[in-house]
Amino acid sequence: MTSVPKPPQGHFNVLYFASASSYTGKEHEALPAPLPLRTLFAELEAKYPGVKANVLDSCMVTVNLDYVDMSGDGAADAVVIQEADEVAIIPPVSSG
Repeated sequence: MTSVPKPPQGHFNVLYFASASSYTGKEHEALPAPLPLRTLFAELEAKYPGVKANVLDSCMVTVNLDYVDMSGDGAADAVVIQEADEVAIIPPVSSG
């Protein structure tokens, strides 16, 4: 991954790894902040139809390098992504 520029004022960065990058065609992008984390997948699905079922449902997510449980138990409901935050979408990887 190349160096990620600082997001514009009022935005945060989303970093895409592995299949998330392949699906979106991007390594990163800036999105408007603030954004409740629980709505991030819906926002990405609107931009990239099919990404939720094909990539996001099996991904891990970090906000500022801290993993967040997106399984629906309420942990993601408490997180609001703020200006200048960094969110990473990390699909499962296999080793061989």
